[in-house]
Amino acid sequence: MRSRDSYEGLDALVAERGRVLLGAAVLLAGSRSGGEDLLQTALERLVRHWRRVDGDKEAYLRQTLYHLAVDQWRVRRRRPEVLVDVEPAELPDTSDAVNLRHALVQALATLPRRQRAVLVLRYWEQLSEAEAAAVLGCSVGTIKSTTSRGLARLRELTAAWTTDELETWNGASK
Repeated sequence: MRSRDSYEGLDALVAERGRVLLGAAVLLAGSRSGGEDLLQTALERLVRHWRRVDGDKEAYLRQTLYHLAVDQWRVRRRRPEVLVDVEPAELPDTSDAVNLRHALVQALATLPRRQRAVLVLRYWEQLSEAEAAAVLGCSVGTIKSTTSRGLARLRELTAAWTTDELETWNGASK
């Protein structure tokens, strides 16, 4: 049986970066419970390979998280996805910004998983194209084209939005 000391740094990683990792996982998975499951699976893989992971454990965890999220498209049966709000403590906003963010997250849910993963890496995690390519194990050109297609689709979905529509979608009153 392995001793607790063999996982030195795991508690600190989860304590310091857990909320941010969960936020990314929720966006990738489409729901709070799906994000929790995705992050738990990624953490389980990190623990299983803890001794073999050289260098940055968080980088390994993030790469595993994104690979798991992208690989889910291979599952043949489709389940409807409903994304939830990101924890308000993570991103304090005014009510208009919260409504806009909620609507954008819902639009993000309609994108294919790979486009969603690339957009989350580039704009939520604020990774460069090269860093995102390294996480997903693909070329920088793939990141560029996938980002372009994903943003174009989001622009199509959000082109007609007005403040009144956002308030109506989110149940806000004037």
